[in-house]
Amino acid sequence: MAETGPDIRYVVIHTPGPKWQKGVDFREQPGISAHRDYYAAVLERGQLEMGGPYVTLDTGGMMIPVAGLLEVDVRHMAAADPAVQNGLLQFDVRPWYVAMKRRQ
Repeated sequence: MAETGPDIRYVVIHTPGPKWQKGVDFREQPGISAHRDYYAAVLERGQLEMGGPYVTLDTGGMMIPVAGLLEVDVRHMAAADPAVQNGLLQFDVRPWYVAMKRRQ
């Protein structure tokens, strides 16, 4: 069996932006529905493995794109998010080495 390289993903870390209303539930933030709809479309296109908010108030969330996407593509995806464009969220893209995962 051929050995494959490491599974490196470029994950999107969201944090509250300047328009985030501190203390307001994430589901009630103005513009969050456009963010959710945007990433639902990314999921439907097969580019997103999973994502969601952190459960601690006012801390943001994380999106985990599928394996094989380039960092530049993940950055473009994150920057096109309506919630990023309107200042509700900020993002950072970090390389993540998937060291363990369940075998399929």
